Amino acid sequence: MLLLRPARMSDLAEVQRLASESPLGVTSLPNDAGRLRDKIVASEASFGAEVSFNGEESYFFVLEETDSGQLAGCSGIIASAGYSEPFYSFRNETFVHNSRQLNIQNKIHVLSLCHDLTGNSLLTSFHVDHGLAGAAGAELNSRGRLLFMADHPERFADAVVVEIIGQSDEQGQSPFWNAVGRNFFDMSYAEAERLGGMRSRAYLAELMPHYPIYVPLLSDEAQDAMGLVHPRAQVSFDILMREGFETDHYIDIFDGGPTVHARVSGIRSIAHSHEVAFAVGKTSGERAFLIANGRLQDFRATIATLDWMPGAPLVMPADVAELLELRTGESVRLVSV
Repeated sequence: MLLLRPARMSDLAEVQRLASESPLGVTSLPNDAGRLRDKIVASEASFGAEVSFNGEESYFFVLEETDSGQLAGCSGIIASAGYSEPFYSFRNETFVHNSRQLNIQNKIHVLSLCHDLTGNSLLTSFHVDHGLAGAAGAELNSRGRLLFMADHPERFADAVVVEIIGQSDEQGQSPFWNAVGRNFFDMSYAEAERLGGMRSRAYLAELMPHYPIYVPLLSDEAQDAMGLVHPRAQVSFDILMREGFETDHYIDIFDGGPTVHARVSGIRSIAHSHEVAFAVGKTSGERAFLIANGRLQDFRATIATLDWMPGAPLVMPADVAELLELRTGESVRLVSV
């Protein structure tokens, strides 16, 4: 069975394996033991902290295959984007140039560097093993953390953003970076992303152009790449779209990938989830559900096939209750897959 739970220090070696397999551009998952150790330490402190509003906390989850004990994926949440360093994006805008004498009006697409999304909660560090891409495990890895947000709303902002990896090739060449960022840094896209993962993207962003960039002046390849999703990020992107996230307003300043956002109240796994009491017993199992135990440090989530409808009692197999470490009298939060 698959189990989503908070990462712990004993996971470090497996987490680094996942990081080494993740695509270029996931700077929140650097292939560096020291940075990953710090990530897990910060996550453990966040899960253990008493919190009444979103601040500097970061939560890191791992997807465990319980039969083997190996990790099959990971994902995270940053409570407040831009809390410790600026959170930059390019905002898609339209400038109107008008000449009354010539009776000409032009609408020009521009990109403006901004930190509009600072303060929103940020979903990060998504990665699943290739065999789980497009399967229920990817749903659990992405949406299970949303159930955590639903059970602990005081820890997060009223809106959520996600940076999706943009286009680059196997040689680490990004059309958008080559047209924009490379003019300000003497390094390739691959080098910039590795440096951002090892240190910080914020100081690189501070050297990007702070004046509007006129999109028609960029190469056709760069324009075509704006808002496009890397093939290895398509599964994550599709899940977020089904959850109600919106695109078109912001793109990543490095590779031009879409930065999607949503109000928490409009996210499907949060708005349509149910908190219900359960009983252990046999069930025919007709529909797949994401189920979370609602706890904090001992948070657990999994996928199970159940026979349940809203308003009806929830009957759960004993092995699922045991996996979630549930006790008699507790409730669970669930939403259909």
